[in-house]
Amino acid sequence: MPSSRRSGKRPYNAPHQALNLDRVSGGRRTVTRRGDDWTVQPVRGNDKEYVCPGCHRVVPAWTSHIVAWANESLFGPQAALDARRHWHTHCWDMQE
Repeated sequence: MPSSRRSGKRPYNAPHQALNLDRVSGGRRTVTRRGDDWTVQPVRGNDKEYVCPGCHRVVPAWTSHIVAWANESLFGPQAALDARRHWHTHCWDMQE
């Protein structure tokens, strides 16, 4: 016989909490820059180094930064995603 016990995750009379879309999307957002839409996502970093297209300096491994890619490409959405670039957060913010 199945248990009728209620889940303990949320108290019985507690109000429903709205979904935090920023948390669900990992901080990914769409911004418009110079008339083009870009997808921008903050990342914590990994074991690779990248060259920032804003300042042409290295984004060191394990450094939080921004990954950005155009939403449209002449060669399709996969080509736009493949052309994504890793930016220092402050360099991306200076470009906006």
